[in-house]
Amino acid sequence: MTHTPTIADHPLLPRIEQALDGIRPYLAADGGNVRVLDITDDMVLQLELLGACGTCPMSPMTLKAGVEESVKKAVPEIRSVQAINSTPMAEQPAGQTGHPLPPTPVPTPEF
Repeated sequence: MTHTPTIADHPLLPRIEQALDGIRPYLAADGGNVRVLDITDDMVLQLELLGACGTCPMSPMTLKAGVEESVKKAVPEIRSVQAINSTPMAEQPAGQTGHPLPPTPVPTPEF
């Protein structure tokens, strides 16, 4: 019987989890979290966005600027970080497509 390696057996996982633990409090403050799904053969870390992170319009930026930078700093072997369940900004409920409308001026009362 052969043993099929799982993500739990990956030698980089402890270092990756330690890096993620450093940013999890910030994600949790906004109701979110991440879970490691896989590390591909070409060293791409695949994550699942949990809680509010799954639908937040800032998730792509948080993933690249926060999560990916933290992981790559702690584990330089990782080439990139990818969210498997990330919803493109245009499809997110809070996302906005096109250009925003200019603010409507509020009339100043006369005294």
